[in-house]
Amino acid sequence: MVNQKITKVLKVGFILTPGMLITGTALPYEMWSAALEAVKVRRGGTEVKLYLISVSNSLPGPLSLKPNCDFQSCPQLDILYLPALWRNPRVVIDQLGQSFYDALVHRHGNGTQIAAVGSGVALLAKSGLLNGRVATTHWHYFDQFERDFPDIHLKRNFFITQSGTLYCAASINSLADVTVHLMERFIDKAAARHVETNFSHEIRRTYDEYRYLDGGRTPLDDEIALEAQGWISQNLSTQMNIADLAAHLGVALRTLNRRFKVATGSSVRQYWQKERIVFAKELLGDTNLSIGEISWRVGYGDASYFSRLFQRELSVTPLTYRKTVRAKLFRLAT
Repeated sequence: MVNQKITKVLKVGFILTPGMLITGTALPYEMWSAALEAVKVRRGGTEVKLYLISVSNSLPGPLSLKPNCDFQSCPQLDILYLPALWRNPRVVIDQLGQSFYDALVHRHGNGTQIAAVGSGVALLAKSGLLNGRVATTHWHYFDQFERDFPDIHLKRNFFITQSGTLYCAASINSLADVTVHLMERFIDKAAARHVETNFSHEIRRTYDEYRYLDGGRTPLDDEIALEAQGWISQNLSTQMNIADLAAHLGVALRTLNRRFKVATGSSVRQYWQKERIVFAKELLGDTNLSIGEISWRVGYGDASYFSRLFQRELSVTPLTYRKTVRAKLFRLAT
C-alpha cells in the first residue's frame, strides 16, 4: 500500500486536576488512542496528537496520570476534555484559581471545542462560558448546580447537551458517546465506528437521538414525529413502508415527511433505516442467527442488499462486525 500524506493534525487535550475521577479521563484518552491507531493502519488522513495537561502542582490522586505539558505551554487544541470530579466540585473550583478559567475562555475563543463530564461540568460553568446556555451534569449535583450557576439552563432529563462547541455529559458512558461523535466529525465515520465497536458496541442510541442541542428541536416538539418513531420501533421486522405509516397516523405522505424532517433533522426513510441497523447490530452480537435470518427480522427481504447497506453505514460487513464485537479485538476491520 502506498503511504498517503497526512492532511490534518488533530490535537486533543485532557486537563488533569486534583480530585479528579481517573476513569472520566482514561476512557476518552484510550478511545482517541484507538482512533490514532486506526488512522495509522490506514496510513493517511488525520494524525491525532494527545496531550495530558497539568494545571496544578498537585497530582490527581493515587492512580495519577503523568502530564506531558502544562496548560500555559501546550499548543492550541482542537478538543479539550475537562475531568469528572470526586464529591463536591467546589473544592477543585476554588483551588484552580481565576487564571485557569481565563485561559479556558481564551482557548475556546481561539477555536477549541470543550467537553466536560459529570460534576466536572462545574469547571466549565465557573468559566462563564455556559452562561445563558444549556448544560447537564451528574444527577447528584443537580440542585447544587442550579444554586451555584443560576444563569445556566440545566437540562435534567438529558444525558448530553451541546451548545455550539461546548459539550456536557452527565456520565462517563455519555462522554463515550460524545467522543464517538467528535471522532466522526473530526476524522471520519469509519474511525468512529471502529472505536465504538471496540469500546462500547452496546451503545444503542446515536448521539443525535438523546442529546439536547441548544437552538435545535427534539422529536417531542411534534406529536406526529413522536408517534411515527414509536410505530417504527414496533414494526422493524415487518415489510411495511412509509405509506403504511402515513395511513396509520392519518396524515398525507408529504405531510409526514415534512414534519418528521423538521422535528428530527432526518427523513423518515433515514430514521427507519438507522433503527433497523441498530436492531441488526443487537441480533449480530446477541444471537447466532444467520445473516439471511437477521436481514428478514429487520425488514429486508434481500440479504445481499442488507449486507451492502450495513457495510455502507458501519464500514464493516455484518460477519466482521459480529466477530469483532464478540472477540472485542482492537484492530481496524478491513
